[in-house]
Amino acid sequence: MTTFNRRQLLRGTAAAAATALAGQALTMPAAQAAEAESAKWTLGEPAPLDGRPFPAYDYTRANKLPGEMSGYWTKSFDIGGVTRTAKIYISPETPIRSYYTVIAVPDGAQTADFLTKSSWIDVARRREEGLFVLEPGEGGWGDAASESAYVEAAMAFYQSNRYFSIFGLHYFVGYGDGAPALEAWAVAHPLRVISQAYVDSPGLTAEYLNSYAAREFDGTTDTGYTTVVFPEGFDLIRYDETVLPTWYIHPDQQSIAASLSYWKRANDTSGTGARHSTLGTIFKQRRGSERWMTSYAGPISQVAVQTRPTGRGNRHDTNEIVDFLTSYTRYENIFAYSNQLFERADYAELGVQVRTMMVEGFLREYLVYVPQSARRLWRDGAPVVFVWPGNSQTDKVFFDAAPWWKVAEREGFIVVSICEQYSNTSISVSHRDSIAFYRQLRETVLAEYRVDPTRFYSTGQSAGSQVTQNLAIIFPEYFAAVASTSFTASPDAAGAIGMDGVQYPASNKMIPNYHMYGYGDLAFLAGGLWDDTENRLDSWAQYHLKVNGLTLSDVDTQGGVFSGWHDRFQTWTWRDPGTAVPVLKLTKNIFRSHNTMAEESPLMWDFLKHYSHEVDAGGNVTRYYSPSGFRRRSDRIRL
Repeated sequence: MTTFNRRQLLRGTAAAAATALAGQALTMPAAQAAEAESAKWTLGEPAPLDGRPFPAYDYTRANKLPGEMSGYWTKSFDIGGVTRTAKIYISPETPIRSYYTVIAVPDGAQTADFLTKSSWIDVARRREEGLFVLEPGEGGWGDAASESAYVEAAMAFYQSNRYFSIFGLHYFVGYGDGAPALEAWAVAHPLRVISQAYVDSPGLTAEYLNSYAAREFDGTTDTGYTTVVFPEGFDLIRYDETVLPTWYIHPDQQSIAASLSYWKRANDTSGTGARHSTLGTIFKQRRGSERWMTSYAGPISQVAVQTRPTGRGNRHDTNEIVDFLTSYTRYENIFAYSNQLFERADYAELGVQVRTMMVEGFLREYLVYVPQSARRLWRDGAPVVFVWPGNSQTDKVFFDAAPWWKVAEREGFIVVSICEQYSNTSISVSHRDSIAFYRQLRETVLAEYRVDPTRFYSTGQSAGSQVTQNLAIIFPEYFAAVASTSFTASPDAAGAIGMDGVQYPASNKMIPNYHMYGYGDLAFLAGGLWDDTENRLDSWAQYHLKVNGLTLSDVDTQGGVFSGWHDRFQTWTWRDPGTAVPVLKLTKNIFRSHNTMAEESPLMWDFLKHYSHEVDAGGNVTRYYSPSGFRRRSDRIRL
C-alpha cells in the first residue's frame, strides 16, 4: 500500500507535494496477507433498522456506541411510492459521534461484496469508524436531479437518528454513476462535507452547478441562537466560495469539465496544476487566498485529478482515498462564517493516549496528548490544559473541533481532553460528575506525567465552558487561570452555584478569567456589557469584576480592541489595580454563531500561559503573572 505524508501534502509547496509519498508498495507476501486479513470480515445479510427499538444504554463501553449496534444494517425509504435502501456499517469499537464515510456504490455492485473486496469494511474496523452507503435503485442510478429525493431522505436519517450518532460533518466517496448524486448533495450542502473523492464519475451539469453557485450564506444561525447582523457593505460568502478538498479519479473526460471548474473556483486554486505520483494533477489553493474557511489553517485545500484507470474498489485505491480524505477535518456545519477546514489529528503519529477510569461507578474516557515539545520547552514540568467539550461533544470530537493539540505542539503544554457520560440518550453524552472526574484526573496527571502543578488551566466550550466557569467560582484554587467559550456562570441570589446536583457557595475569590462568545451565540449571551439588556454575560462580568476590586468602567477601552480575520475579534480587558496585570478579559467574535473556532484556542492560550499559582496547606492561594509566559523565571509578578 502506498501512503501519503499527510502534513507534507497539506503544507508543502507544489514541488514538495510531488514527493509526498512516504512509503513503498507492499511486497507480494505482505499484500497477500493484507488481502487475507480483509477477507475475514464477511458481512452476510444486513439486519433491518426499520421498526427496530432504539438501543439500550451500555455503561460498560466508555464513549462507544452500544455494542448491539455493531454490524451491518439496512434502512428503507419510501421515495414517491418506490422503496429505496441504504446500508450502514458500524465497527465494533465505533465511538459516539464518530467520523463516517458516505459511499455511493456503483451500478451493478452487490453492496456487501463491494464493501468487503474494496476493504472499506477493513478501513472502518481499523479506524474505529462507520460507513453510510447509498445504493442505486432497481434500474440503476439515475441522474443527480432524479436521485435528489432519495439522497436527501437517506442523508436526513443518517444525520439525525437514535441508532447511531455522527461527528456532524462527512467524508464523501462516490463511484461511477452514483458519484453525481453524492456530489450534487455536496454542492447543495457544502458546509457539511469535509472532503470528497469521486471514481469514474461523469460529473455534474453546468446548469445544476450554476443553480447553487451564486447563492449566499446570510446571518441566520441555528434555532435558539441570535441572528448575526453584518456591517454595512459586507460581502456575503457564496456557495461557490466554500473550500472543499476534491479528488477526481479517472473521471469522464468529456463531461467532468463543469464540475472540475466549479470546485477549482470554490477552492480558489491556482490555474496551473502540479504533478503528483498518486493524486495526478493537483491544483492547490492559492497562497494569499482570502477564503473564509481557511483563515486559520492557511491555503491547505486542493483539487486533484488522476486520469489513469483504477481497480475501482481494490484495497490499494481505497487506502489512497482514505489518506486523501482524512488529511482534513472541518467544524461548524451551519454557519458559514465560522466554518473552518483544517488538519485532522493523527492519533498514532502524535502519540495521543486514549484512556479510561472509573468515576462514581461509571467507566469514563479521556485523552492525553503530550507533545514532543513538552520536554524540550519545560524540562522540569509542562503546563496542563484540561479541556471540557460542549454538550454532546465527546473528547474525540472536541480534540479535532477545537485543535488545542496544534497549540500544544508549538507551546509544549499537555492536553487532557475529558469525555462526558451517557446521560442524554444511549448514543449521546452530557456532563456528569465533573468535580469527581477532575479530582481523579488531577491526581493521575500528577502521578504519571512530568507536569508543573502550579500551571494547571481549564477551558471548555458551551456546557464545557459552564463547567470551567463554575469551577472558577467554586474552586478557584484548582487552576492558575481559566479561559472558555460560549457559556458564562455566576452565583444565584443566594450566592451559590449548582454543579453535579449540589449547591456550592461561591468562593468570592479572584482567578484570572477570559471568556469568548459569538455575535450569533446563545440568547442569554446576546449583546454586550454596555447595552440595556441584562443577561448572564452581565452577571458573569459583575461577579469577576467585584472579586478583583474593579468596576465596568475600569476597562481598557469601552469600544474594545479589534483583531483577527476581518477584525472579527472585539476584546475588552480589565487590569489589576495594583500591578496593571490583565485579570479579566472578554472577546466577542462578531462573525460566528455558538460553536467555537480553531482561531480561538491560540488566543485563549496567549491569556492562560502568563499565570501560575501556589496553594499552601491551608488552601490559601498565591498567584503570579509572567510577561514571558515563564520562559524567563526572573519576570514573575505576584498578584
